[in-house]
Amino acid sequence: MIAKASAPAKTILFGEHSVVYGEPAIAGAVNKRAYITIKPSESDATIFRAPDIGFEAELLTPYRKYILLKGKPGIIRYILESLYRVHDHTPIDITLNSNVPIGSGLGSSAAVTVAILAALYRYHNIRFNKQSLAHDAHMVEQAVQGVASPLDTLVSTYGGLVYLSRNKKIERFNVNFNVPFVVGYTTKHGNTGKMVKDVRNRRDRNPKIINPVIAAMGNLTNYAKQAILKRDFAKIGELMNINHGFLDVLGVNTLELSRMVYNAREAGAIGAKTTGAGGGGSIISLCPGRVEEVAQAIDRDDNILKIRFTRKGVSSRVYSD
Repeated sequence: MIAKASAPAKTILFGEHSVVYGEPAIAGAVNKRAYITIKPSESDATIFRAPDIGFEAELLTPYRKYILLKGKPGIIRYILESLYRVHDHTPIDITLNSNVPIGSGLGSSAAVTVAILAALYRYHNIRFNKQSLAHDAHMVEQAVQGVASPLDTLVSTYGGLVYLSRNKKIERFNVNFNVPFVVGYTTKHGNTGKMVKDVRNRRDRNPKIINPVIAAMGNLTNYAKQAILKRDFAKIGELMNINHGFLDVLGVNTLELSRMVYNAREAGAIGAKTTGAGGGGSIISLCPGRVEEVAQAIDRDDNILKIRFTRKGVSSRVYSD
């Protein structure tokens, strides 16, 4: 028996970091995915392979440990945590294929976690639905990162463009938002767990300064929700630029991220901001009518992805040998 699953990456339009403290956020699944294949092992060991990043390891699943065979670890802790919670520790072969750059701020860990859990549930014939899958994937991310927002795993599970309210209710946007975005990403990878902890430490040191900023980010997200519903792209761009300034205050922007933001704006993007945890990773730029110019401007120093939002969430199935 072979189990396969895939899940989309995501980009956060508004609300990164503030969502950890109960504020709303807006995020969308994009047309880049992580693909997991699970089949019985031909040996007495569980092997994990990620050929796109040149990684291979033998997994000691009862202990959440691994023996490195080649490459750099990357997202291995999410794989181990998922296996520890679901797998019966019999030997299996796991292959990850992905066109989501690791550490790029596009939710690669969430996409991989949702995909591996869905594939494991299929492999073990465990009943699940999207609600339970999103919850379980969030628990895995929280165990690995210490503090984690449910937003990434929700979007990777359900797909589409969503609004996460302060009381954790999901609202889907029923509006055509297939507008042109260019994502820029650096070779300096962000570490979500570290950045979340760094923001928490900054908040603990300066609560009277940082708490109002977090609350303002929540209000900004609600204004952005209305702008999206009205398809007011000029307003969305303005709010993206303000949001980038708030992320500066939280200390998550880097020289590389800000360079990409300002290169994008100078080339005609009406809005550009860091997306994801920061500390490296990605920016997202809204550039109707200026996609090629913005892509070329970012590509001079960094890397680009042209993305579209997608309604397709997690997908999984089982095949006979």
